Amino acid sequence: MEFFKKKTDFDFMGIRKWTALVSIILIGISIAFLAVRGLNMGLDFTGGYQIQVNYTQTPSTTDVTNRLKGAGLSGAQVTTFGSSDSLMIKLPVEQKGKNQGAINQDGESVQQALKAEVSKALGTQATVASLNYIGPQVGKELATNGLLALIVAMICIVGYIAFRFEMKFALSAGIALIHDPIVILGVFSAFQLEFNLITLAAVLAVIGFSLNDTVVIYDRVRENFRKMRKASVIEVINRSVNDTLSRTIMTSGLTLLVVVVLFFFGGPSLHEFSLALILGVIIGTYSSIYVAGVLAVLFGLKRESLLPTAKIEDGRP
Repeated sequence: MEFFKKKTDFDFMGIRKWTALVSIILIGISIAFLAVRGLNMGLDFTGGYQIQVNYTQTPSTTDVTNRLKGAGLSGAQVTTFGSSDSLMIKLPVEQKGKNQGAINQDGESVQQALKAEVSKALGTQATVASLNYIGPQVGKELATNGLLALIVAMICIVGYIAFRFEMKFALSAGIALIHDPIVILGVFSAFQLEFNLITLAAVLAVIGFSLNDTVVIYDRVRENFRKMRKASVIEVINRSVNDTLSRTIMTSGLTLLVVVVLFFFGGPSLHEFSLALILGVIIGTYSSIYVAGVLAVLFGLKRESLLPTAKIEDGRP
């Protein structure tokens, strides 16, 4: 199945200097935001309370937030959880006259007091189903494990591509995959969107999605090196990107359609997750076409790097 009826012949590599400049600017801005503003870490990483509340009727998240704020529970994040009559309330750890050590040593009494305070603020229509405390130490471990998962995934990806294709392709794909999450994190930092474990999962999914497109293009480059014997490296990469363009557009377009629907109709709890996927699909498609191919050329990709070595026959019996 083809998106274009005729074979395309766009000169993608002809504007590689401009796309490289765009990528450098995006990464620079993203790193600047991350250095100055940082990420707005969710309770998964910073620690706090997660409270599930069930209602007899569908509640208003705005009304619940205002009730909690009126009761002195500021900083509450209220989202729909499971069904329309259930809410998930996230509260930061209170610092009013209590240090973190006191909360950890007497956690049960603090939780019971908080549960009673939430029940009183929300009224008789609400029932607190569960209250869980996430300590900051657990949050630090989750952040460390998440970063470790990202690093291990990148190392495995680079190793696989080096084995399957060539080291220049492996380095190009690795840098292209680093490019994508940096830009996504930069957007989250610029607008101070909440970054939690679900968002981290979306970033890891984006890496896999981007890699899939990149590997397809690399495989076509290797194939075209064998077919286009007299073509230059730039011409081969251009032809390969054009050959896979229909597949790239259909795959990215349909994926983007799904995550856009998820963003608008999936509820507030999935906004950051779906937004990270939306950004990832767009940026990942861009990096597969421009960043990965351009870097391979920059690293000195040659026809001999991918073609099998010819066997030398000495003519002896």
